[in-house]
Amino acid sequence: MRKFTLALAMLTSVSAFAAPTVTIDTTLGAFTVELNEEKAPVTVENFLRYVKDGSYKGAQFHRVIPGFMAQGGGFDEKMTRLPSYAPIKNEASNGLPNNTATIAMARTNDPNSATRQFFINLKDNNFLDAAQRPPGYAVFGKVTSGFDVIKAMATKPTVVKQGMRDVPKTPIVINSVTLEQ
Repeated sequence: MRKFTLALAMLTSVSAFAAPTVTIDTTLGAFTVELNEEKAPVTVENFLRYVKDGSYKGAQFHRVIPGFMAQGGGFDEKMTRLPSYAPIKNEASNGLPNNTATIAMARTNDPNSATRQFFINLKDNNFLDAAQRPPGYAVFGKVTSGFDVIKAMATKPTVVKQGMRDVPKTPIVINSVTLEQ
């Protein structure tokens, strides 16, 4: 009985430090992302700020390139830029590679310009890593279930809309993002 109690106590303490996960429900289905706050604390905190304030609801995946990535979070269905908080420090040197099914922050040419936009890698895109192409793009988690939803995004026809390329012809909208832990 004592071993069982000790094992249960150890499991409880481990789960207290479990990585936060979010479920992103879209018009194509839902997927779950496990966030890595140990290696990307600033990025995860920033992402969760948008999750908690509900501002990803109604955002769309506005840039989807088959064999590369699906990017979203920054524009609504009408391609209106959504408001954002101050940019964050780039954590691309955290050792997390831009592998298939990882989530990373989008940014401009300024390495420390990421705000609310993120992308999910459809394949290994190691050329986006800080080690390959400084300063790199900060990975902060991975899709743990529902990756088929991301792959389905890449099968949808895209158009040029308001000067932006690779915009899905039929908007792929985020219905909700729910923090699970």
